[in-house]
This record gives sequence, C-alpha cells and structure tokens, in this order.
Amino acid sequence: MINIDKRPELFVDLLKIEPSILIDLKYYSGDNFIGSRVEGYEEELCYITKPAAQALQRVQHELNSFGLGLKIFDAYRPQKSVDHFIRWCGEEGTVSTQQRFFPDLSRPDLFEKGYLIRHSSHTRGSTVDLTIVDIDSGIELDMGTEFDFFGPESWFDSQVIPAQARANRMLLQTVMTQHGFVPFHQEWWHFTLQDEPYTDQYFNFPISM
Repeated sequence: MINIDKRPELFVDLLKIEPSILIDLKYYSGDNFIGSRVEGYEEELCYITKPAAQALQRVQHELNSFGLGLKIFDAYRPQKSVDHFIRWCGEEGTVSTQQRFFPDLSRPDLFEKGYLIRHSSHTRGSTVDLTIVDIDSGIELDMGTEFDFFGPESWFDSQVIPAQARANRMLLQTVMTQHGFVPFHQEWWHFTLQDEPYTDQYFNFPISM
C-alpha cells in the first residue's frame, strides 16, 4: 500500500524528539552515490516513525555517557526517491561518483546485487542510516568505509578493514541492537526497528514541512 500525499501522524521530525542528534542528510545535500539531490528530499528534515525516534533517543543517551553521539545520513525515504534510483541505475555510461562509491560495480549491479531494492524499508519509515561521532568534535568514528560505499568492505562483519574500524562497527551494532534495531548485513550503517509500526506500507509523501 502506498500513501501518496499525506504524512501520517506517527511520523515525526527526529530533532523534535532528540535535538542533540546530528543530521547530515546525504540525499538532500547531493553528497551521495548519484551525485545530486534525490527527488522527494525537498527540505533538510529527518522524518521517522515515533517509536523509531524514541529508540534513537535512548541510543543517543547511552552513547552520550561515553562522550559519543549519533549522526543520521538518512531515515524516511519517499517511494519517489526509490523510483529516482531505479531510473538512474537504468541510464548508460559511467558517472563521476563511481570510483568513490561503487568502483567494482556498474549502475545496474546496484539492484542486481541487492544494494538497492524497488521497495526500500526506508519507505516504511522505521529504518535509519547512521554512524557514531565524537560529541566534542563532531568527527565520525572510523567505520572502514564511508556511508553508501557499495562493496564487501561495507558488510558489517568485513575482516578487510582495520581493527579499530571493526571495533567501531561492533559498538554501533551492539548499541543499536540493544535498543531494538536489526542490522543489515551488507551495510554497516543500516538498521530497522524490529517492532516497526508499518510492516507492509510504503509511503510517498515528500520530505517537506
């Protein structure tokens, strides 16, 4: 089921729940694998379901006790954004972002190998892409790859990255799973709330006020 134009009341602005979480929405800024702003990201707002936001608040408070915090790269993603990915992957030719984000793959490979799918869990509203930062500096902990690097190096149990990066990934996975999130094996940054309120609804309202 697709909700085309209206944001349900259960979707909230994450910063209204926990304003200390850092936001760096890659599909709004254009700093991403397609190299431009993605359709549907009309404002720099981080929408997510309220249960997921409250769980992230608990994660943030736990990390704060160690001088750490969260930075969010993506949360709710409209279906029109996924459709943008689909069209982009069907275009021919190389792109300037390929060496940075998917050096060993072609654009069609991103769907064929499962890095992108036609109905993303993000569109259900309880999935989040994120990392851990140092509170004082805002610097991200080393996770071995950057967000949206498509390759085995980004698998959360990759052994080809430095030991400190593996430890940082384990910290992220541990604190997220302790607060009810389920990781995705191919992306160290990707987590979905286990008890998500919408399990079979995919939304399409734009990210705007």
